[in-house]
Amino acid sequence: MKTALLAGTHSGCGKTTLTLALLQYFRRHRHDIISFKTGPDFLDPLWHQAITGKPSYNLDTRMMGADACRAQLGQQAERAEYALIEGVMGLFDSYAGVGGAGSSLDLARVVGCPVILVVDAGGMSGTIAAIVTGFKQLAEQGHVRLAGIVANRVGSEHHAELLRAALKDYDLPPLLAWMQRNDKVLSERHLGLKMPEEGDVPDYSAALHVDHEALLHAFSEVACKAPASPSEPRLAGKTIAIARDSACCFIYPANLDWLHRQGAKTVFFSPVAGEPVPQAADAVWLPGGYPELHAEPLSESATWDSLRAGAEAGMPILAECGGAMLLGKALVDQQGRHWPMAGIFPYVSVMQARLAALGLREEASGVKGHEFHYSTREQDDGLAPAFDVLKGDKGARYRNVRASYVHWYFSDEHDRIAGWFSA
Repeated sequence: MKTALLAGTHSGCGKTTLTLALLQYFRRHRHDIISFKTGPDFLDPLWHQAITGKPSYNLDTRMMGADACRAQLGQQAERAEYALIEGVMGLFDSYAGVGGAGSSLDLARVVGCPVILVVDAGGMSGTIAAIVTGFKQLAEQGHVRLAGIVANRVGSEHHAELLRAALKDYDLPPLLAWMQRNDKVLSERHLGLKMPEEGDVPDYSAALHVDHEALLHAFSEVACKAPASPSEPRLAGKTIAIARDSACCFIYPANLDWLHRQGAKTVFFSPVAGEPVPQAADAVWLPGGYPELHAEPLSESATWDSLRAGAEAGMPILAECGGAMLLGKALVDQQGRHWPMAGIFPYVSVMQARLAALGLREEASGVKGHEFHYSTREQDDGLAPAFDVLKGDKGARYRNVRASYVHWYFSDEHDRIAGWFSA
């Protein structure tokens, strides 16, 4: 599979917009392409999928590790001819130093793919040569090849020619494509981009100008092996009921793959629609999402009776972030309105305007995940912790119910995860 990572000079330079525009371009020219997202983000992959029609997987050397990133890429290799990986922040940005674990550069190095750099070229011409020279030299020190440039916010064809000439004059990677200034901006809200279902993906075809052969040439073959199936599936014969709707939508596709690889059958239900937990369920997973946007139907949901009955009977229930908010006594929105929830725990989840927590989390067992939320949990004194995390939310536990703000990444390396779904 020919692969490239689309990185940026900085956050806000246009990576996501250019990723969507290039995915549209590949589809329009009938090239079979899939996409990936660097880092733990849930929303960008959903926008990718809205264009490709295929799940977009996360690749994160910090949360997943290098081997898992290579295995994930290898697992998808037969699904398409090309793979485009959207980067995170600037090419060298990470929590572990310049180009460290979790950065776009580290991922490109680990999987052995070239980088296509997005440069916001608004208001510049020759300066692009200085910028690209620095990025190229530092990337090469990290054993990563810069294969080409995509310029954003270009004023005209003449402007694009100035940029192209500056790169050529200094023997730098070529201009593969450019996006002219346009007003087709993806809508955002407090947690980032809106869900793609809330509006059509903009059509960028008129604004994107591509050197077709140069773009295809920038992708390189990547050889990665798919993970082997476990000899003894840990969840064989188990049926896992998963909440999946507009309130519970933050699901890593790799986690679904992991459940199936472990022998589990998955079924889905909707708390927003008031659907009961499926009777065949041996365990329940409540992923995160946007419960605060659906507080009214959730406050009247008929799901809670079956969920409470399952909790009292000792059914394993794993609830993450927004899913954990569903299990409390109430949800308080930003207008101060109280909405009753399942009431399995006595806590109240209170939405606030400012970010409450952000960062990688790791349990003592080694299982990793990501915490990112705008609510706080109140009235939870005295509750048993659900997880032994080194940093972040320890959550709450009642019988076999485990709830916290952490979105966990399921990994074949850890038996502990299977235990969360087993009585």
